[in-house]
Amino acid sequence: MIPFLPPGAAFPPVERALRRPDGLLAAGVDLSVNTLVRAYAQGIFPWFNEGDPILWWSPNPRMVLPCAEFHVSRTLRRRLKRRDVRVSFDEAFAEVVDACAAPRDEEGGTWLIPDMQAAYRALHEAGLAHSVEVWREGRLAGGLYGVALGRMFFGESMMSREPDGSKVALAWLAAQMLEWDMPVIDCQMATPHLASLGARAVPRRDFTAWVALLVRQPGPDRWQFDPALDPLARLGLASMAAVTD
Repeated sequence: MIPFLPPGAAFPPVERALRRPDGLLAAGVDLSVNTLVRAYAQGIFPWFNEGDPILWWSPNPRMVLPCAEFHVSRTLRRRLKRRDVRVSFDEAFAEVVDACAAPRDEEGGTWLIPDMQAAYRALHEAGLAHSVEVWREGRLAGGLYGVALGRMFFGESMMSREPDGSKVALAWLAAQMLEWDMPVIDCQMATPHLASLGARAVPRRDFTAWVALLVRQPGPDRWQFDPALDPLARLGLASMAAVTD
């Protein structure tokens, strides 16, 4: 059994999360900015379907992407070399969220229901949620969004309207985060797609220790790409350093 929490209540310790389903910790509370900040700062995130109560999760193990270990495949390398797209921060947060919420299965379902979309828009307005956009000829080709607290980025969802659109967004994000000394992206759940990009599973205790340290440290003053950033060069240097260290 999990507790059903009233609005404003404290979350239980993440060690009390269920093993089946993996990581289910609590239900209830609310989706206010304050509640979401408290949750993410403890390694907890919301995930539920239309008609369900708000459900909170902290899976064990946790999927993370160390930015220095981002894997650039040959296909992605070719796409990044072309430089035929423009990449931006926070130019179209709502459009990225809407695209991430679009149904991706035959039944037309989505976990990113209107209440969740509104919650992340509120976080964005508070300067705590950010999007990465990939543009081709003025049209959104791919992107992602997530929550940033201190030097920690909690990835939420990615979208592509062209091949590798989300991968390009993630590569640019990882490269810029290395420039900012932000070491890791939370990926929440394990998927083969994320594993192919360098993400790996870590014990929850290690993840929550990273979070507790990183969210207290100051993050970037402005979420804006360095005009001179070369993601291929930055990620290549980081990968070499990861191998030699």
